[in-house]
Amino acid sequence: MEENFFERVYEIVKQIPEGKVTSYGAIAKALGAARSARMVGWAMNASHNRDDVPAHRVVNRKGLLSGKHHFEGTHLMQQLLENEGVEVVDNQIVDFEKYFWEPEMKI
Repeated sequence: MEENFFERVYEIVKQIPEGKVTSYGAIAKALGAARSARMVGWAMNASHNRDDVPAHRVVNRKGLLSGKHHFEGTHLMQQLLENEGVEVVDNQIVDFEKYFWEPEMKI
């Protein structure tokens, strides 16, 4: 089940538009597993060697770059987001609602 769940997570993450972000919880909810935000985080941690998964666009529910320590370099996640026009200050997305993308239900 876990591998299949991870692949379903990646399918949603691949749909996040450039310049937008979503949260672990929103992805879990879209998969019909609302209490599985932590598993979404594990899936993102396992996506490092996948260039097709824009993991930098997944943040916590408050807009914090909670996965930033999984990226090479100290500010790579922030730099990737800023390159897409997302404003980040102190590891948090400014005006989070403006950049938030709600995934569609994929049950």
